[in-house]
Amino acid sequence: MVDKSEKFTQLVRVGYFSRAILYGVLGLVALTTVGRIGQGTNGVFQTIQSYPAGTAILAILVVGLSAYALFRFASTIFDIENNGSDGKGWVTRIGHAASGLGHVALAWSAFQFINSGGSGGSGDGGAQEAASGVLSMSLGPVLLGLLGLGFIAAALHQAKKGYTGEFMRRISPKAPDATRWIGGAGFIARAVVYLIIGWSLMRAGWFSSSAEIESLGGAIASLSDDGVWFTLVAIGLLAFGLFSLILARYRIIPDLDVQGRVPAFRA
Repeated sequence: MVDKSEKFTQLVRVGYFSRAILYGVLGLVALTTVGRIGQGTNGVFQTIQSYPAGTAILAILVVGLSAYALFRFASTIFDIENNGSDGKGWVTRIGHAASGLGHVALAWSAFQFINSGGSGGSGDGGAQEAASGVLSMSLGPVLLGLLGLGFIAAALHQAKKGYTGEFMRRISPKAPDATRWIGGAGFIARAVVYLIIGWSLMRAGWFSSSAEIESLGGAIASLSDDGVWFTLVAIGLLAFGLFSLILARYRIIPDLDVQGRVPAFRA
């Protein structure tokens, strides 16, 4: 019989597997079809749908990205990874919350894409609509700007992880030897994308223009005129997809406590 802790672990591993698919396709599409990545998230979903069993893969993405988002929210609320409650710890935990929100948005976009029959759904336009809704609130621009700051903080944290290799302490020693360098390249590429998204959110908040907001695919496409830098980021995202696949197998995941509620980090 599978207990709650094992179910939790399996869900998180599916989440990492889904992230591997997403970032692997992002990197592959960026390297081979710049026009498709320029279509943003829908372009990526259309590419996945064109694969054999593409719709089933998209459904796995919805479940997996949602599970990964829940894991990140749990990391924020319960501090299951022992980041602490000092200033540095809360910056890391808030970064996890931003990551959770981002992956919920991706899961919702994939769900809408499936429901629309592949016609595109709201796609990246949904990000603009959501931003317009936030901007219409009395404190909307402030909230949008703060969200942008959250993404920028997350970008800096991703870059630090990529440079220092601190992520290795939560990975089993049985992982492949190249994991440190694959993960490092992936985190730095992801930091670049997060930085672009964060800056676009801050500009939208300050100038009250939702048209400024970049999506995940749009942020990558915005680098397409930068030649070698665009190629390096695309390769880095492909590496992050491979790294996520390694994490799906070798990431040390917290166990749930005896009540099956709050996880307790076991590393």
